[in-house]
Amino acid sequence: MSNVNMEATNILPILKKKLAFLSGGKDRRSGLILTIPLSSDQTSMEELSATLDYLLSIPSEKCKARGFTVIVDGRKSQWNIVKTVVLMLQNVIPAEVSLVCVVKPDEFWDKKVTHFCFWKEKDRLGFEVILVSANKLTRYIEPCQLTDDFGGSLDYDHSDWLSKRLVFEKFTKESTSLLDELSVINESDKSSSVEKEKSADCALLPSFDPETVLQTGHELLSELQQRRFNGSEGGGEGKGGPAWCPMEEELLAQPQVMKLLDSLREQYTKYQELCRQRNKRTQLDEIHAKVMQVVTWLQGPGSELLKTHQEIGDSMRAAQALQQKHEEIESQHSEWFAVYVELNQQIAALLSAGEEEEVLELKALQQQLSDVCYRQAAQLEGRQNVLQAAQGFHTTTQELSQQLDGLLGMLCADVAPADGASIQQNLKLLEEKLQAVEAGLSSLRQKGTLLMEQMCSQPAWTLEEAESPAGEQPDNAQHIQGVMEEMQLRKQRCEDMVDVRRLKMLQMVQLFKCEEDALQSVEWLGELMDALLKTHVRLGDDSQENRTMLDKHRKFVDVAQSTYDYGRQLLQATVVLCQSLRCTTRSSGDTLPRLNRVWKQFSVSAEERQQRLELALSFHAAAERVLQQECVDAESLDEVDSSGKTLLDRLTMPIIFPDGSEQYFGTPGDTAAAAESVRERLLLVEERRLQLQEARLHNDDDEEEEEEEEEEGLHNGQEARLDVIGEELSEKEEQDEEEEGEVGEQVEDLERATQDC
Repeated sequence: MSNVNMEATNILPILKKKLAFLSGGKDRRSGLILTIPLSSDQTSMEELSATLDYLLSIPSEKCKARGFTVIVDGRKSQWNIVKTVVLMLQNVIPAEVSLVCVVKPDEFWDKKVTHFCFWKEKDRLGFEVILVSANKLTRYIEPCQLTDDFGGSLDYDHSDWLSKRLVFEKFTKESTSLLDELSVINESDKSSSVEKEKSADCALLPSFDPETVLQTGHELLSELQQRRFNGSEGGGEGKGGPAWCPMEEELLAQPQVMKLLDSLREQYTKYQELCRQRNKRTQLDEIHAKVMQVVTWLQGPGSELLKTHQEIGDSMRAAQALQQKHEEIESQHSEWFAVYVELNQQIAALLSAGEEEEVLELKALQQQLSDVCYRQAAQLEGRQNVLQAAQGFHTTTQELSQQLDGLLGMLCADVAPADGASIQQNLKLLEEKLQAVEAGLSSLRQKGTLLMEQMCSQPAWTLEEAESPAGEQPDNAQHIQGVMEEMQLRKQRCEDMVDVRRLKMLQMVQLFKCEEDALQSVEWLGELMDALLKTHVRLGDDSQENRTMLDKHRKFVDVAQSTYDYGRQLLQATVVLCQSLRCTTRSSGDTLPRLNRVWKQFSVSAEERQQRLELALSFHAAAERVLQQECVDAESLDEVDSSGKTLLDRLTMPIIFPDGSEQYFGTPGDTAAAAESVRERLLLVEERRLQLQEARLHNDDDEEEEEEEEEEGLHNGQEARLDVIGEELSEKEEQDEEEEGEVGEQVEDLERATQDC
């Protein structure tokens, strides 16, 4: 009979021998196939029986009701062993066996004897026994339900099956035991709820770790589901359908695993809640103890440390020493403040899930802890602010003292600058130092005021605690006020000295500036003269342009005159400044002759330029008149011609300076270009002269032609008259021969008159 309580671990060596196994295959009635592979070695019937008992305890009752098909592989065994095994099946599983297939070796046993023997025992055995060769086994079982030992395609790994079986049984055993223990723990907690506030531990610990057991169960369930999916929905490749896997739910009771997991999760959740409640109570007690520890230290040793250190020091080094000591005090407080932060986080976490009674207790603890910590932190911050302000005050005092020393040293040194730029630089440096002193004193006042405000705004101690350090505050304030007054007096003395030095340096700057500007005026005047001689060469092409150029020249001369006057004024100012500073003139003695010499040369050049422009204006104006008038006499033309030649001669002449040197306007090319317009205008005047001469000649010719025409007309009239008279004479010749003599005389007179004409 099968033993449902049998475990694989008890017969593990026997199961490893693979005396029998459930491959997972099914017969055509959906009954499971039980395979007994007999070997050539002697098979122990007791071990085989134990194996069969264990295997038959695995399937469910529903699965057993469909019957088993037993394959006894006797190809490597003897007939009597096969027979013994078949008969043993009657005792082990008589009701569950439907068919026994004995796989025989090829032509080894006596077919008649074996067949007759099993046939004879059929009614007594209760199941049918057939003797079949391996290749004929597919007549009774589909190939996809047979392992490869019998030519089938069903995969079966006995070692893998055994390891999974061990895991399953281990999980079943541990989960069942764990469920019992958790149930006992949870029930015992309900019965002893009155004492749960006094519990110091987390009750009895279970024999197995619930997380580990649950993890094992989930992995097992996942493996079962995966194997079933792979086996039932496409894992095999047999002819008759998908291959079967031995870990299918009918073999390993997947619902049982799921049920155990559900029950275990339920009990474990209750167990966790129980532990959480007990841990919360333990946390409350621990938090209360830690809170009181923090409060006791802060109100005791921590406060004493702060009350005994209220000085501000009398120098930067003393303030730094006090700051270092305060940092040590802060470091000690930081350790307790870290505990406060941790406690505050723990309390906040418990408040979010605590009961009403616990919440009130936690809030009271939290409020007490916060009040003490914030008060102590305010004292630390106030002390830190005072020390920082004191250090800043002493630092500024030291810097200001150094600045005043540097300014005083600069004022005591003699001033002997080389030029105006160095004086400007020294003056700028002096002003910068004075501004730095003023800024430093202003900063000192601000920091002193801030320090006194910080001392006055420190959080007050209780009346009893405040009696001892109170006397230090007035002393500190008096020290601060005394330092600021001393620095103010030193700064005032330096300011008075700076005013005297500034006036002297400004006069020296002005002196150098006047000398430099005077030299600059000489250079400017020289540049104006160079520009006049080199670029002011051209003359206008007509009177209007010459008039414009003349106006520009006068303005140009005015600019030069202003430059000269400016230079004279600067040189006069240098004399006055040198007398004020009690020093000799640095360069004005040489500058004045240079200025006068350049101005004289410029004056001569400007006068010559003006005369040339005036000559050009007079020439072009006269030329334009004679060119525009219709009737011009020869004298006017001669005057224009004479004026133009005079201008051309003037352009070729050099300028003679007062020192006897000569200078020409521009280059010869520039002079030739300026004379070109004059020559062109002279040519126009000459053309005008020729035109007038031609006009006179033309008028004389016209008069001669008129006289010749008159004479020719008179001669023609006389000839016509002679012809008429001749005709009249011929007609009258016959009639008046008597008058022939008179007519002849008249003819002769007419002929003589004609000849005279």
